[in-house]
Amino acid sequence: MSILVTGAAGFIGSTLTETLLARGQHVVALDNFNDYYAPARKRANIVPFQDHPNLQFYEQDFCDKAAIQQIFARHQPTAVAHIGAYGGVRYSIGRADLYTQVNIAGTVNLLEAARQHQTEIFVFASTSSVYGHTDQIPFIETDPCNYPLAPYPASKKACELMGYTYFNLHQLNFTALRFFSVYGPRGRPDMMPFMVTERVVNDQEIKLFDAGQLYRDWTYVADIVEGIIAALERPLGYEIINLGRGEPVLMADFVNVIETLVGKKAILSTPPAPPSEPKYTRASIDKAQRLLDYNPCTSVAEGLAQLWRWYQAEVLREPTQ
Repeated sequence: MSILVTGAAGFIGSTLTETLLARGQHVVALDNFNDYYAPARKRANIVPFQDHPNLQFYEQDFCDKAAIQQIFARHQPTAVAHIGAYGGVRYSIGRADLYTQVNIAGTVNLLEAARQHQTEIFVFASTSSVYGHTDQIPFIETDPCNYPLAPYPASKKACELMGYTYFNLHQLNFTALRFFSVYGPRGRPDMMPFMVTERVVNDQEIKLFDAGQLYRDWTYVADIVEGIIAALERPLGYEIINLGRGEPVLMADFVNVIETLVGKKAILSTPPAPPSEPKYTRASIDKAQRLLDYNPCTSVAEGLAQLWRWYQAEVLREPTQ
């Protein structure tokens, strides 16, 4: 079995790639090392596994249709884990064209190559942001999600719909996994857990919307990866599945845990939340438990401790205990 992973030098993609290799899988990995955040950070992510004998790594953009066709023709992957994308709800505002070209057109390139080369399973990294300001709590996959709040979730919803088209017309097994607030080692610098940690360390101000009275369903990266791998192993037809923890955490409490780990108090400003920010996220994970045997087991305290150890070793270059 050969698995193609996009975004393989990023946060979730590198963790997935390393885990697959550790389990004896053959991995074809793609990343274009763009400058959305420092390419050096992404290159550091792949150091632990870049010389693995079961890895073929391509520094390649999945928006390059001809290159993608060549890679599929050469390796004939059994399954695809499409993790790569332009992320970030707030960053996407005013950049709809970029998110359309990369997230939608790039995904179609991969779907078309998968169709032509008889790939069996296509797993797509979607997002809990597609739910927007829903009244349905916990968030459940049957919600129509027709009112995305920014170009990023709109692009992900579009890809979920395109996935159904490829299942309907070409019988490509397509599973969209809606990730909920993923955090952990190798976390992106633009994401809140890394950003809060860095700013507490450096005595810099942190914007904590609504004085931290928002709730987020924080999900540890290793638990997310277990869900992805389960989806890669199961031809389910067409499915949309939440991957969260199902236990929302008050943002003020989340910051307090980081303060305790770092040993410093955060310098806070507390502006109102912008329209792109829902008040509450919580995943219904019943479907993931039923179809994927998904069992997230990492608490926020444990997960943030792992993030802090990684940050000390990889960013601060300090010895950890």
